[in-house]
Amino acid sequence: MAEQTHDLGSGVLPQEPPEGGGTPRRYGRLDVDGPSMAPTLSHGDRLLCRYGGRVRPGAIVVARHPLRQELFVVKRAVERRPGGWWLLSDNSLVEGDSRDFGVVPDDLVLGRVLLRTGPRPAWLAPAGWLERLLERAPYAFARRFGAFRRLTT
Repeated sequence: MAEQTHDLGSGVLPQEPPEGGGTPRRYGRLDVDGPSMAPTLSHGDRLLCRYGGRVRPGAIVVARHPLRQELFVVKRAVERRPGGWWLLSDNSLVEGDSRDFGVVPDDLVLGRVLLRTGPRPAWLAPAGWLERLLERAPYAFARRFGAFRRLTT
């Protein structure tokens, strides 16, 4: 199953305090592994995530896989459903999203991906007011600022 996974650096998760106590990290670096979020994200992309960040439809999120919780996945939060979020891959040819495992409970959605830091830096989480403004912009321009909308035929 092709999935987006990531390396949490020191392994610190938002709900787990770092060794020695203290407060958990609010931000983390993620490494993309796999094709499930293509063309938005590619294998080898480095991301910055805000743990506990507000999730809204269209946001790219990092979550624990509901069936294999040691595995972290990066998916698009499509819509809120009873019991949690419906998460989909941008690459519809790849399995390993809510079409396979159903709704992902809120407590398994760890945070929101803010930006791709490399190799091609890009903002992936525009503010709500900017996202609404970008809805009127040409699609290619809006994507450069992280706005996402499904193209319908």
